[in-house]
Amino acid sequence: MSDVRVTIQRDSEREERVVTTGTTAAELFPGERTVVAARIAGELKDLAYVVADGETVEPVLISSEDGLNILRHSTAHVMAQAVQELHPEAKLGIGPPVKDGFYYDFDVETPFTPEDLKAIEKKMQEIQKRGQKFSRRVVTDEAAREELADEPYKLELIGIKGSASTDDGADVEVGGGELTIYDNLDPKTGELCWKDLCRGPHLPTTRFIPAFKLMRNAAAYWRGSEKNPMLQRIYGTAWPTKDELKAHLEFLEEAAKRDHRKLGNELDLFSFPDEIGPGLAVFHPKGGVIRRAMEDYSRRRHEEEGYEFVYSPHATKGKLFEKSGHLDWYADGMYPPMQLDDGVDYYLKPMNCPMHNLIFDARGRSYRELPLRLFEFGTVYRYEKSGVVHGLTRSRGFTQDDAHIYCTKEQMAEELDRTLTFVLNLLRDYGLTDFYLELSTKDPEKFVGSDEVWEEATETLRLVAEKQGLPLVPDPGGAAFYGPKISVQCKDAIGRTWQMSTVQLDFNLPERFDLEYTGPDGTKQRPVMIHRALFGSIERFFAVLLEHYAGAFPVWLAPVQAVGIPIGDAHIPYLQEFAAKARKQGLRVDVDASSDRMQKKIRNQQKAKVPFMIIAGDEDMANGAVSFRYRDGSQENGIPVEDAIAKIAKAVEDRVQV
Repeated sequence: MSDVRVTIQRDSEREERVVTTGTTAAELFPGERTVVAARIAGELKDLAYVVADGETVEPVLISSEDGLNILRHSTAHVMAQAVQELHPEAKLGIGPPVKDGFYYDFDVETPFTPEDLKAIEKKMQEIQKRGQKFSRRVVTDEAAREELADEPYKLELIGIKGSASTDDGADVEVGGGELTIYDNLDPKTGELCWKDLCRGPHLPTTRFIPAFKLMRNAAAYWRGSEKNPMLQRIYGTAWPTKDELKAHLEFLEEAAKRDHRKLGNELDLFSFPDEIGPGLAVFHPKGGVIRRAMEDYSRRRHEEEGYEFVYSPHATKGKLFEKSGHLDWYADGMYPPMQLDDGVDYYLKPMNCPMHNLIFDARGRSYRELPLRLFEFGTVYRYEKSGVVHGLTRSRGFTQDDAHIYCTKEQMAEELDRTLTFVLNLLRDYGLTDFYLELSTKDPEKFVGSDEVWEEATETLRLVAEKQGLPLVPDPGGAAFYGPKISVQCKDAIGRTWQMSTVQLDFNLPERFDLEYTGPDGTKQRPVMIHRALFGSIERFFAVLLEHYAGAFPVWLAPVQAVGIPIGDAHIPYLQEFAAKARKQGLRVDVDASSDRMQKKIRNQQKAKVPFMIIAGDEDMANGAVSFRYRDGSQENGIPVEDAIAKIAKAVEDRVQV
């Protein structure tokens, strides 16, 4: 036996170690149950990997992102084994890890039922307790086809080896190199229990799976294409400890309560009529009030910041999007063209920027006009696949609070700094406070313009982002085709991260549209263009706020800011007079004059999440006063009418939560 020298790398600590030939990665970390894999030369390896001389070995902890993916993908294999033990006719699709969990697709004759999921989960628990070993085996394409002859979807994956996509999860099965099959082996006899085509890595045994739960099943097209067969997808989740699983399930329960689609229905804010189509919302009166309040405040703040308002149509000739490059880069996300005017293609607009460029170019421009800040609440249309449409957060028609700023190169850094500061402050006005920034850089396969221009634009954005003093996270390859961007990532009340505003620097569209202004020396010069959406879209921002506040909006955004609750019918006129006075001051105050008993009225308004209930009885009428009841059930009595109205108005002005 010869000596093998390896280096153990733990964060910044390095340990040189001499071991014997044949030593596995697992033997480098004896007793460390939290180590589930190893990273060697940037590649993840099973703990059964035999280390070679000179290699640097980094332990992968189950709690790390890679460790969680390995845990969840291994659990997906256990689920697939359980399904085929209970449903031998089931054909295997793909089973990748996803955020907070995993799924596996199956071709079965009838959809899975909740009872099926319970049985599958019970069978998974049996497999987990057996401690089956995950064993990697390299196979040739021919051998894999022979072994998996009864698995048509696996055979298709073998055929795309080297070109598998990350979008549909196929890359977890076949990578760019050799094919491998993972066998699940009985720990005592070594007998084969189950196998799957997979690139790995996996946990050492099923006993390394501490906690899991199956969540739900749904229909899904094979590899995400509507042209392919419909399969049954089972979703599950897996965590390093039972406590973490419990916390996740509690989080999901809270998130379900806050689901904007559920709250939108309960609070009568918006709906998605089948007659209109998926991803196309209508706002009801109460939702319309909230949306108008959001828009009105945004308009006022933009006016204060020197923006000018423009409007553009919903459709345009296709030539405009040829000029902008959208038909080259974004055609799949656009609605199909309408042929009008003797065969001319017209498109519903997916973006507002080309039209704003035409507004800039409608007449000659001078450097004295710059920076020119054009703003529009512009409705756009994007053809999202029906499977990814999700309420207001992923729609087919939505309204962007879109701004395009045209400035000189010398003004660029200051304008970006001013724009990002404005964006963050306005988001804070809506009650969001926990941010970090993401810098999206060039996709090497999808960009226009020179490398030098991209480098300059990216560095300028980086310096501007760093001035905010917020964490800055890189997003390699995440930029749009025309320029790098900063996106504001925001955490909501229960810790979920949402992408909010984006600020994009663009040297390319001004070039494509031949935009010019006259400089101080009389020469024609090219402006720099900044794209900026603050909400992203009003609909999506509406949904984020609805979930953030769990429907209990701060007073200034609440559709009904206060409602009068009479103790008896005799007190209705008194409260109606109160409401009329409040409405004259721009407040949204109603009176519940229904035949319900007082306690029922209070319960109804609590469910409606109204900020203030204004209660009045004989004593209040005699004293020209009312009583305040708050959302938490506390009450403040004997407040003079004028003071009560002032109290509501103050809460609106200060944009406070009550």
